[in-house]
Amino acid sequence: MSEAGQGTRDRLILIDPATTDPAYPDAHYFCFDCIVLEGVLAAYPQLRERLDVEHVAWARPRERVVALVGEAHQSLPLLILAEDAPAALATGEANGLRFADTRDAILEALAARHGIPRRHP
Repeated sequence: MSEAGQGTRDRLILIDPATTDPAYPDAHYFCFDCIVLEGVLAAYPQLRERLDVEHVAWARPRERVVALVGEAHQSLPLLILAEDAPAALATGEANGLRFADTRDAILEALAARHGIPRRHP
């Protein structure tokens, strides 16, 4: 996917579980929402064939994410939607990219676009 365009595949960006938060240098934590999505990727391995999955370090600024959608949208997880995604799946837009930026919105987009089951109500 080009930096300037929406691209042809959805891109899921997660915090690398091997990195640490510099605010807590003596502890190791995971991002709850990211680890939930790691579990979804493990349970439905076909998603890895359909998505571009990228991991970034915990520390801010998350330069890779900022370059894509700006500093205001660097919270993770983040699903950057491909150009063919229905606009209704997006929770935001920046720099010409539509995205879903909450765990539940990402899970809904993955179900709608990639055929995994929806979250139980």
